[in-house]
Amino acid sequence: MHTTVPQNFTKIGKIRNYLNWNLKKYYLCSIITLIEEIMKKMKSWMLAAILLCGAACVTSCNGNAKINMVDADTSEVVEIKDMDALKPVLEQYMVDSIGAQYAKGEICIPWATIIGADQSNPDSLLVWGDFWVFNYNQVGDTLKCVSGGSHPGMMVFQKNEKGEYVVTMFDRVEDGAGNLASAKRIFGESMYDQFHNINSNEELREQARAGSIADYVKEHKLPVKFYQDYGWPAKEIPAE
Repeated sequence: MHTTVPQNFTKIGKIRNYLNWNLKKYYLCSIITLIEEIMKKMKSWMLAAILLCGAACVTSCNGNAKINMVDADTSEVVEIKDMDALKPVLEQYMVDSIGAQYAKGEICIPWATIIGADQSNPDSLLVWGDFWVFNYNQVGDTLKCVSGGSHPGMMVFQKNEKGEYVVTMFDRVEDGAGNLASAKRIFGESMYDQFHNINSNEELREQARAGSIADYVKEHKLPVKFYQDYGWPAKEIPAE
């Protein structure tokens, strides 16, 4: 912090005024530091208070996504405000901006685990999650995975001039050496552990993925019963 020393010192009181000025600066800096620490704590408490924990399946590439978020502690369904408006926007962004980065397939099925949200400003919503996209080709009664992967991070949804939500920013976790540092920066202390537990839980991820495929197949009335990753046995698509 840059400060300017006053120039109105008299010869007699120069040293005394100078010491008083630096003492005031010291107190001022101490107060500012204290306020900053309090603001950080308040931010952490606010984030913790609005934390939404659970698994969410986002399905269908035509805007009819189904997202369910279940609180990890109570098993009760929780909701994000305006989620009906956000679902198709989130889905289309995942298909266009994330799915397009991979080898193309006949079918693109995105899904996400929503980890937290800041809804304090209805015109600018922040959503933290583990976002996945998979591209498939239909071969007989099986959806064979062509490509896909995970893109955790934080998305910003803002309303345009028509009052419709659009994704204006996606702060994603880095790959490679910057993975851990960027994940901790994006999710922060209040959400990182939850993100890590979800992202590292292969069983939970596979359940969410299978559910998203089942919803897509049902909605589009596809004559398929299995999905398969390259080099792995086919898995049966759940009935529900």
